Amino acid sequence: MKRIIITIVVVLGVLALIGWVLSKNKAENEAKTAVVAQTGGAIVVKAAKVSRQPLVLDFSANGNFAANQDLLLKSEVSGRVTRIQVKEGSRVSKGQILALVDPEIINLDKQSAEDALQKTKTDYERYKSSFETGGVTRAQLDDIELQLRNAEVRLQQANRRVQDANIKSPINGIINRRDIEVGAYLSQGTDLFEIVDLSLLKLKVTANETQVVNLKVGDKVTIVSTVFPDKEFNGTISFIAAKADNTLNYPIEITVDNSASSELKAGMYATAYFKFPQQDPTILIPRGSFVGGVNSNQVYVLEGDSAAAVREVVAGRIFGEQVEILRGLEEGETVITSGQINLVDGAKVQAQVDSTTNR
Repeated sequence: MKRIIITIVVVLGVLALIGWVLSKNKAENEAKTAVVAQTGGAIVVKAAKVSRQPLVLDFSANGNFAANQDLLLKSEVSGRVTRIQVKEGSRVSKGQILALVDPEIINLDKQSAEDALQKTKTDYERYKSSFETGGVTRAQLDDIELQLRNAEVRLQQANRRVQDANIKSPINGIINRRDIEVGAYLSQGTDLFEIVDLSLLKLKVTANETQVVNLKVGDKVTIVSTVFPDKEFNGTISFIAAKADNTLNYPIEITVDNSASSELKAGMYATAYFKFPQQDPTILIPRGSFVGGVNSNQVYVLEGDSAAAVREVVAGRIFGEQVEILRGLEEGETVITSGQINLVDGAKVQAQVDSTTNR
């Protein structure tokens, strides 16, 4: 009995809910009918007057500074470190000695290579004389010539190892990190120093397709760092990518001369300001004016006071939510900016026109 009562209550509740929904829908439909009746059956849309507007190409982009060169110096010889001549933060020049490796074993290798070369030279002269008298064959002489060349190469390699025992900086820069200590044993490939060249910095930013077409390598750029908000730095575009990245933006590098003050550091955040000459006014309309999207090249214009007509246009550059119109619209016409989804060519409309601006 209890189960029957619960079932009856649930059914009555469902019926009441259905009745409420139907009543609400009826009220909404009546309200819509009233609006249509007030407008005489016309579709309410928003529109804007077409006018020529100043075109501003200036834009800014944010990024981080990167060092001109960031080099991790590795050991080319094996041996024990006997001396380190620089500290972290030291400014070094190309060719400056940074550390010394115990040369004893390296010098012994060099002496051995010199002795082997001298012996091979003596053997070569002996074989050469014997060949002239028929004492050895041409093949034997060729073999000793090969041994002589190999001995010369081994001595060159030994001399290079002796030179590499004096670890030198390959670039101008600052010792950003030291990875060795006196007494440490080095193998070939051991990390030694990280050297950073901050005389030039590269600010890495991106630009979209509309912005990048106005840029070229060599253009001057004004840069402001968040660390020095009241100071401007001069930069020069040194690289523009030929291909967009995964975000459909184009990587750009701006070189900044940092040799005089060395105020800026790699990793600092900055903003690049790209400025262009004043452009001639052009026709811009809201991006939402297009039927189905900019690629459709179709908009609705207001004919007379109450009719919508499809118009073919040629779209140009896109500036955020504004689109340049190259052909198809004339100044003074009225373009429908919203409500196009309900329209067909020749539909009767009631337009709410914003005559001040179409931005």
